[in-house]
Amino acid sequence: MENQITNQTQNHSLHSDSGQAKKWKLRIIVGVIVIILLGIFFAGGYVLGKVTDGKITFKGDIELYKPTKLSNLFESKLLEQVWTIIQTDFVDKDKIDEKKLFYGAIAGFVSGLEDQHTVFLDPETTAEFEDAISGAFEGIGAEIAIKDGLLTIVSPLQGSPSERAGLLPGDIVFKVDGKDIFGLSVEKAARLIRGPRGTEVTLTIVRGDEDPLEIKIVRDVITTKSVEWQFRDDGLVHIKLKAFNGDTSELMKEFAKEVKAKNPKGIILDLRNDPGGLLDTALDVCSYWIENQVVLIEKFGDGRETKYQANNLAPFKNIPTVVLINQGSASGSEIVAGALQDYEISKLVGEKSYGKGSVQTLKKLPDGSSIKVTVAKWFTPKMRTINELGIAPDVEVDFTRADAEAKKDPQLDAAIKELQKK
Repeated sequence: MENQITNQTQNHSLHSDSGQAKKWKLRIIVGVIVIILLGIFFAGGYVLGKVTDGKITFKGDIELYKPTKLSNLFESKLLEQVWTIIQTDFVDKDKIDEKKLFYGAIAGFVSGLEDQHTVFLDPETTAEFEDAISGAFEGIGAEIAIKDGLLTIVSPLQGSPSERAGLLPGDIVFKVDGKDIFGLSVEKAARLIRGPRGTEVTLTIVRGDEDPLEIKIVRDVITTKSVEWQFRDDGLVHIKLKAFNGDTSELMKEFAKEVKAKNPKGIILDLRNDPGGLLDTALDVCSYWIENQVVLIEKFGDGRETKYQANNLAPFKNIPTVVLINQGSASGSEIVAGALQDYEISKLVGEKSYGKGSVQTLKKLPDGSSIKVTVAKWFTPKMRTINELGIAPDVEVDFTRADAEAKKDPQLDAAIKELQKK
């Protein structure tokens, strides 16, 4: 009944239903909340630059589901009574937006589950999501999420306006252009931050115990290559994965050819500020180091389990490797880091990762709206859960604001020292 396709969050398009419903399935690994707006996704978080939340599944025909009878609680006349009071007593009756009330009621219904990754998206938000994943988009290029009730920067995308402006993982956003956003949902905050290329937005952030800081960011079109590498003079190669996107697998093949030709002494796999991306791509990356072993386990609410196995020849399995992670390493990057750590293939250096270990499905509704539902949790090969916990590095090394300003990278330096021991 349903055809599954793997799509890249930035470079592939989704097609809407016409005539008989088309069913399409987009699998994306969680990066942290739900959709991209503003060059922000909000799919587990909002990425201000592209989508990465969980595994996102589009199903174009919700009527395939057998209707489930509402409980007696929903037979109440309460909603009708509230509507009557609003229509009768509200002072600005001419300003009532019925559609906004309707979709707001559904969003509130879903929010009662108290799962930050299960959300209802109205038609406008759903359309913005589809537009965002169909190609380049405009924004500040950062992934955001609600964490402990506060809007938090998960990771600025490499080379994005947010990174150039100095945003760091863990920054808490309190104001957007002077407007207090405390209590706003991710999607509402995202709409304040997003905007066309060349326009400016000011974020008021708090970083640790420091005083509030205003950061001005000029929005831009967000397009980046997902993989970059550099062969160093000391015989090591530093490969940076910015996300697990549609171009990642091909770029990894190019990288593998160069590794075979140049035979480096060691590999530094840099997953810092990598918010995730496509599940299949994350599994493919694991397969460069892991051969024919389980790299990921999903557990569903009904007790089912799905195990994913590496299926490559593991061309890098005999090359000493160190993985760099930080607070901005989420979802797909945590899958790779967790698997390499479990099999003791690589030490992890840096800071504890973000902790996105749940799986979402996004289902399209007949009116163009959609609902994203958490359907499973994933575990490392040793059955470790990282959801809301993150992955602890083997060698903990901080990266401070002073380091960034001085253009120092103590985490990279530590990774190099680890490889020099081998």
